[in-house]
Amino acid sequence: MLVDVVSALARIVPYAFSSGINLYATVAVIGLSSRFGLVTLPEQFHPFEQTWVIAAALAMYVMEFVADKIPWIDSAWDALHTVVRPIGGALVAVTALGQASPGAQALAGLLGGSLALTTHLTKAGTRAVANTSPEPFSNWALSFGEDLFVVGLTWFAMHHPYMATGIAAALLVAIFAAGSVIVRGLRRRFSRARA
Repeated sequence: MLVDVVSALARIVPYAFSSGINLYATVAVIGLSSRFGLVTLPEQFHPFEQTWVIAAALAMYVMEFVADKIPWIDSAWDALHTVVRPIGGALVAVTALGQASPGAQALAGLLGGSLALTTHLTKAGTRAVANTSPEPFSNWALSFGEDLFVVGLTWFAMHHPYMATGIAAALLVAIFAAGSVIVRGLRRRFSRARA
């Protein structure tokens, strides 16, 4: 039973994590890798290799690639994707899980959507802060870094799912730790302002 849970998490966590940063790159990498036999994936991943899925993912990725390089346009794009990425992360997670009971699929969808929302909000917040800088280079560096990370983590997850899950879990711990430090700092600042 524990082995099944760990195996399911290894199929869900890294893909949902990546989907929150760039859903379209995640789907395109899975689809292209499966379609061209770059990696042998389980049967549940076959929907990703359909031509229309790959074409749609690549077209949307190109749009995101351009939007991500333009300060404030990227924040508007991220605002729109506050709904899209978590839903996409949930769908990727349910698909990656494969044949399972409705309860397991619901849990996979909730986990995938939550992970994608967490990484999406982290990305969107980081980009909003970067947009306050007058130069565009930090925005471009973040965008290229995100793209490389998503492609790399997705590719790595197809070859080493357990290690990719460990990387995603470690990054989630770092995200929550940073978030708690920021929240504590804001509370202290506002309590001083009231006093």
